[in-house]
Amino acid sequence: MKRIFLSLVAAVSLALPAAAADYTIIAPANPGGGWDQTARSLQSVMQQEGISGNVQVQNVPGAGGTIGLAQFASQSAGNPNALIVGGYVMVGAILTNKSPVTLKDVTPIARLTGEYEAIVVPASSELKTIGDLIAALKADPGAVSWAGGSAGGTDHIAVGLIAKAAGVDPTKINYIAYSGGGEALAAILGAQVTAGISGYGEFEAQVQAGTLRLLAVTSAERMAGVEAPTLKESGLDVVVENWRMVAAAPGLSPEQKAAVSADIEKLATSAGWQEVLKTKGWQDSYLSGDAFDAQLDKDIQATEAVLKDIGLVQ
Repeated sequence: MKRIFLSLVAAVSLALPAAAADYTIIAPANPGGGWDQTARSLQSVMQQEGISGNVQVQNVPGAGGTIGLAQFASQSAGNPNALIVGGYVMVGAILTNKSPVTLKDVTPIARLTGEYEAIVVPASSELKTIGDLIAALKADPGAVSWAGGSAGGTDHIAVGLIAKAAGVDPTKINYIAYSGGGEALAAILGAQVTAGISGYGEFEAQVQAGTLRLLAVTSAERMAGVEAPTLKESGLDVVVENWRMVAAAPGLSPEQKAAVSADIEKLATSAGWQEVLKTKGWQDSYLSGDAFDAQLDKDIQATEAVLKDIGLVQ
């Protein structure tokens, strides 16, 4: 009888799925920003889809994500239940802040989302097209002021690439960094700057309301439902996507990394995540494994080159 009971227990144990891992996700920014939204979307979908029974989000803001990255790398080593979100802005921040901790000190798992940049001017501006803005930039680079996010971030990099493609010295650009999207938006709407640049989602409501004029987007092809040319259409060979990623802790075994990667793949292919992408207006840029590692290396090298051109990195 005892043997039969043990056999039944063993059979039931084999039939049950492995317990879902609990995760803690570091959002290396203040609540409300892109990384925080990404972390909390991960939290919601992983619990909703049964990928994880319990997901906690912790905000560790500062220095373009490098403070959170350093804390994560030192405090979470070997922990398979710890994750951090990051992205293109972090790549630039690591370089401009000369951060001793880099993405090589964690375990990149996958690129998740992307968002293209938009160039706007206030509705009252005399600049009607991207051609008008580029003509003004060529005539006097310093007289054209750009409002965007943190120095060395995606917005700053995009302006540097635009200047370079237009034949303007990138070190001459007049870029004004704002710590929050709301501050930058107020400066643009108040015509305190010539133009603004950020992810399209940051400006969508104002563009639709007619208070901002959308001049161009940085996608390779026209964005669905967006009435604006790409920079490439306008004769500027520039494509910029502000991507976001998720990484695991350093020091994981191959088996632990594979388990985390499998959970993130389940998330990326779930109906819940696809709904988040649609609701947030994020591009599905999922890329994982060796392909993501190779692309990340390329992006880091390209970013370093651009920041040297702008004069932010020696």
